Amino acid sequence: MALENRYDFIMLFDVENGNPNGDPDAGNAPRIDSESGYGYVTDVCLKRKIRNYVELVKEGEAGYNILIKPDKALNSKFTAAYEAEGLKTKNNGRNEDDVKKARAYMCKNYYDVRTFGAVMSTGNDPCGIVRGPVQLNFARSISPIDIEDITITRQARTTDERQETGQTEMGKKSIIPYALYRAEGYVSAALANKTTDLSEADLELLWEAIINMFENDHSAARGKMCMRKLYVFKHSNVLGNSPSHLMFEKIKIKEENEIPRCFDDYKIEVDEKMPEGVELIEKL
Repeated sequence: MALENRYDFIMLFDVENGNPNGDPDAGNAPRIDSESGYGYVTDVCLKRKIRNYVELVKEGEAGYNILIKPDKALNSKFTAAYEAEGLKTKNNGRNEDDVKKARAYMCKNYYDVRTFGAVMSTGNDPCGIVRGPVQLNFARSISPIDIEDITITRQARTTDERQETGQTEMGKKSIIPYALYRAEGYVSAALANKTTDLSEADLELLWEAIINMFENDHSAARGKMCMRKLYVFKHSNVLGNSPSHLMFEKIKIKEENEIPRCFDDYKIEVDEKMPEGVELIEKL
C-alpha cells in the first residue's frame, strides 16, 4: 500500500501589511466574508503555492511534473500521455481501458494529480477524473480583518498623453495590517492507495512544501507572509481512529490583544489528550 495512515492537519499562517489572496470581484482587495468581517484565503491559492514549491525543488525530476500551470494547454498534455503509453490518439475517449492507462500515467508523472486530483476529461484524448487524497479547506482569519486602501503614486506614466502632462499618477493598494489565518486539511490513505498511489515520500514533500510555501513566493503585494504552525494528526490505520472535526477542536486560538497586530497577540491552546490510535505531530 502507498500509505498506511490517515492524516488530518492544521496550518496557521499570517500576513502583515499585505494582501494574501485578492478577490477579482472586489478590485483584487483581500477576500472577506461580508457578513462576519472575517478574511479568507481559497484552497486554490494555497495549492498554487504548494505546486510552485514542488516545481522549484523537483524541477526535471521524473514523477514530479506539475499539471496545473500556464505552460501548455491541458488537452495537449493529455494527448502526450496517450502517446507516451502508445495509445491511439483522437479517439474521443471511447476506449475505457485507454482512459484508465492514461489516467495511471498522469498520476505517476504529475505530483499535483497524485496529490490533489484533477479533472482530465476534456479534449479528444481524455484521461478521466482523479479524486485527490489530499484536500484543503478555505483558510479563515482568526479575527475579523481590517482592509486599508493605501494611496500610492508613481512617476512612470502609461501613455504618451499622460506623459505630456508631467503629473504624477495616483493609485491604490489594498492591504491588511495584520491577520492570522487557519486552514485545515485531510489526507485519505484509502483514496491514495485505491486511486493515485501517493507515497510516504510524496507526503513528506507535502509537509515540506506547506512549511516553505511562502519562502519563495514573497512579493510587495502580499507583504510579509509566514507559515507559523503545522499540526499533523496521524491515525494508526488507513481509515482513521476518530472524526476529523474532533481533531481540529484540539487546537484553539484565542486573542490576547483587542486589536491583534502580531503573532504573539494570540495564544494557542493544544489539548494533547488524543483519542486512542491518534498521534499529534507538530511539524512547525
